[in-house]
Amino acid sequence: MAPALIESPSAAQAFSYDKPSKSVFPDGYKTSGQWPPIYDQLRPYSDFPKEITGQTVWKAEAYTNNPERWTHRFSEEETTQLGEAADAFMASGTPLTGISKEKFPLPKMEGFLTSLRIEILDGKGFLLFKGFPVTEWGNHKSAVAYMGIGCYLGYFVSQNGYGHVLGHVKDVGADASQIDKVRIYRTSARQFFHADDSDIVGLLCVARSLEGGESDIASVHNVWNTIQREHPDVAETLTQPIWYFDRKGEVSVGQEPYTRQPIFYIENGGEERVYCKYDPYFVKSLKRFSDVGVIPPLSEAQEKAIKVLEDTCVRLSLHMILEVGDIQFLSNLSVLHARTAYKDHAPPLPRRHLMRLWLAVPETEGGWKLATPDSKHQKRGGIQVNDTPPKALLDAE
Repeated sequence: MAPALIESPSAAQAFSYDKPSKSVFPDGYKTSGQWPPIYDQLRPYSDFPKEITGQTVWKAEAYTNNPERWTHRFSEEETTQLGEAADAFMASGTPLTGISKEKFPLPKMEGFLTSLRIEILDGKGFLLFKGFPVTEWGNHKSAVAYMGIGCYLGYFVSQNGYGHVLGHVKDVGADASQIDKVRIYRTSARQFFHADDSDIVGLLCVARSLEGGESDIASVHNVWNTIQREHPDVAETLTQPIWYFDRKGEVSVGQEPYTRQPIFYIENGGEERVYCKYDPYFVKSLKRFSDVGVIPPLSEAQEKAIKVLEDTCVRLSLHMILEVGDIQFLSNLSVLHARTAYKDHAPPLPRRHLMRLWLAVPETEGGWKLATPDSKHQKRGGIQVNDTPPKALLDAE
C-alpha cells in the first residue's frame, strides 16, 4: 500500500528567484532551486507509454566497442581557439561567475557545440570529450575554458547552498554515512544511479584516483521500457507523487526541508516525453522526519522500486573510465549516471578531482517542458539558498 500523501502548505513561499539584485547576481539570473511539481500537471500511470522508441532508447552494446559514436577528441585547432579565448577572458579581469558566450567567443566551434547541445537534449544524451589540456593549463585556465564551453550548452546554476556554480567532485573527508547532512560527491563512496538537479551535467577529469571512481550511465527510456515489461507494478509506483526528497538543510526562507514528487514524469506538453528525477541518497535520508510521523516512511512497494530501478540501471549500463583531460556531458532528463567507490593515491599525489557543471536549458530555449513552476526560467533547477551569491572556486572547500 502506498503511503498517504501530505499536501504542501498553501501559503506562498517567501523565497523568490524573480528580479534578483545585479549586485549579487551579475548576469541578472538567479538559480531557481528545488521546487515541488505543479501537482495538477502530473500525469497518471495510465498515460505513460508501455514502450518508448527513438534514439533516446539506446543500449550499451551499441556503444561499448564503438567509442567513435560517443567520443570527440579535441583537435589542435579547437584547443588553440579555447586557449586563446581563455587567455582573453582572464586578461579582461571579469570574474569567472561573469563568463558568457559573448565574453567567450568561439566562432569556429559554435556550430559544433550547438549541435552537441541538441544531441544531449534530444538525442542519445551523452558525449565524452578527450584531450582537454588540463595538466598543461592548470586549474584556472582549465576552469575558464571549461565554463566557456558550458556557456554554449546552457546556463550554469548553483550546485549547493554555498552557491558553487563550478563544483568539485572530490573526497574532502566527509562522512558518507551521514546521508542526511552530507552530499556524496564530497566523499569517496559509491554514487548509485541518479540524476542531478539540472538539465545537463558536465564533469572534467583533473586527477584520477588510485582505483575505482569509474562511470556508468544508462538510458532512462531503455530503463523505463525494461521495468514496464518486467515489473509494471514498480513502474506505476515510480510515477506516483509519493516520494519525498531531502533538501539536506539547503533550505531557503519559507521552504519545507523536503519536496514531494514522483520519480518518472511526462513532459507538460510538447513531445510529452518521459523523464526522470531521482537520487536514492535524497530519498533514503529522511528518517529524522518519518520517525516522528512528519512524513510516511518508505513503503515495501517503494523499497522494492528503489532496488528494481538500481538493478535495472546496472544491468543496462554503459561503463566508461574518465582519464585526465576527459570531459563528460550528460542529459539529466534522459540519462541516469553512477560512480563506483574509489580509493585515492597517498600524498603527495593529488586526490581524484572532477570539476562539475550543472547547466540549465529553459523550455523557451529548447529545454524539456517540466511540470515545475520554473520550467521557463533561464536558471531553472539547481540548489539555491536565499540570496547566496554564485561562486566559482578553483578547488573544493
